[in-house]
Amino acid sequence: MKSFLIMLGQLIFAIVMYLLAIFYFGLALIPGVALFFKAWQAGLAMQPIQRYALLGFSLGASYFLFGLSLVLLAGLTRTIFRLRLREGVHPIFSWQALKWAFVSSLYLMINFTFIDFILLTPFANLLQRLLGARLGKNVQINSKFVFDATLLEIGDNTVVGGDAVIIGHVVERGRLKLNKVKIGKNVTLGSHCTVMPGCEIGDNAIIGAGAVLLKNTKVEPRSIYYGVPAEPIKPHLHKEENNHAQG
Repeated sequence: MKSFLIMLGQLIFAIVMYLLAIFYFGLALIPGVALFFKAWQAGLAMQPIQRYALLGFSLGASYFLFGLSLVLLAGLTRTIFRLRLREGVHPIFSWQALKWAFVSSLYLMINFTFIDFILLTPFANLLQRLLGARLGKNVQINSKFVFDATLLEIGDNTVVGGDAVIIGHVVERGRLKLNKVKIGKNVTLGSHCTVMPGCEIGDNAIIGAGAVLLKNTKVEPRSIYYGVPAEPIKPHLHKEENNHAQG
């Protein structure tokens, strides 16, 4: 009986999320649909090849209008309703878990439809800020796997490499655990590395490509971490690497 109720609850939640997606996609499509309709009307007096070109370009522009509108709608929703996640351990069926699922859904709508076009642009930072992240100056984000924005702090001049994963939640033994991730200034996160909940990375640190920082790892400033699980490079090895590079 319990498993049936869980399955029923998941089904109802999924349907609600689908309906919300229809609502947000519908709103975000309005500017693009209006542009396409204008292009359609203007093209009626044109030669076929001119009309096809106009409609094609208007469709392309409509897609980008849709994506940027979706970014703004998700951010406005998060801001207006003050949807900030609270650190701690929460039952999987609780208000905090529901809020986490809703905020995550807002991000995933953009993740699956548009985010690849805004990576390494100011729009990627705008999205994370609208969703609640605290970003310093000149942060470069080249990954669409930066989750749980309200639990994220990134300092000035930090680079998030391609497909790096930053995540502020885990689900363990039927409970949702939320912890902040704090990343300092001038940090480099290598491609495909993973930063788990509760991690704190000091200024000028480097997390190597593919490295996995386990939960609550504290990375000292200027240190270099590699491996799975990630561990600091010993000072003498670091010196040997520098000498080899200079040679």
